[in-house]
Amino acid sequence: MTPLLLALVLNGPPQNVDPAQAPAATSVDAKAPADDLEIDPVEPDFVVVNLPTTARLPKGKFVFRVTHRFSDGLSSGDFGDLAANLFSLDGGAQTGLELRYGLLRGTQLWIHRTSDRTIAFHVTQGLLRQGGAPLSLQLDLSIEGLDNFGEEYSPRVGVTLSRKLGERAALYLAPAFVGNTNLFAPDQDNSSVVLGVGGRLRLTGSMSLLAEAHPRVAGYDGNGDPLVAFGIEGRVGGHCFQFNVGNDLGTTPAQLARGHIGPNDWFLGFNISRKFY
Repeated sequence: MTPLLLALVLNGPPQNVDPAQAPAATSVDAKAPADDLEIDPVEPDFVVVNLPTTARLPKGKFVFRVTHRFSDGLSSGDFGDLAANLFSLDGGAQTGLELRYGLLRGTQLWIHRTSDRTIAFHVTQGLLRQGGAPLSLQLDLSIEGLDNFGEEYSPRVGVTLSRKLGERAALYLAPAFVGNTNLFAPDQDNSSVVLGVGGRLRLTGSMSLLAEAHPRVAGYDGNGDPLVAFGIEGRVGGHCFQFNVGNDLGTTPAQLARGHIGPNDWFLGFNISRKFY
């Protein structure tokens, strides 16, 4: 929770400003258009659970995210064992730290590092936006490597399409080619085509239900089921708090493409994001 506390400290309490000296509403930010600065309640964050959305990051602004996946499965032992372990919360976890920056309007640069020492570098470019088009479309490029980006590099090329359904829901489709997904049998296919699908349903003004899946449709099909995740998310100002459950710990593109690895189980987790605008 340290990043959240730090963000609150940096923001500080609201200051008393003389209305006569306040800037005009049209000059809220010289670098970012007002519609980019507004947080869309139908699409308040840059991911569903792990799947990218088409939310835009204003030019010159930052977002910091934390991902956390508890590594003890929910089927470990009987109910008494699970309760004694506080439903897996007492066990270990795979965490991730992510920083995003709006380089240009519609262009994001971001880096994500997980505690298993995977580092992923990303660039996202918005191409279409719903309103001027029937849907939103963005280009997603990334490359990640194991051992602090020292080996086993996996590039990803994909697009994300989204369609908002009024003020209550949004649907996502994210086809992508991901290289070097097969770390176990190099004599077989060494890349995967993944068709990520997901959605967000608003329950109230600031709370939503989330679901996503990452089936492989060509190439290396992994050693298990596609990664699937569900979540519930609440928004408070520039913060998004999400509680989720999925069948794997992965959060990077190659981890998602490799699918569920290991025994069949479900894992609790959460995401926290903070927008600095």
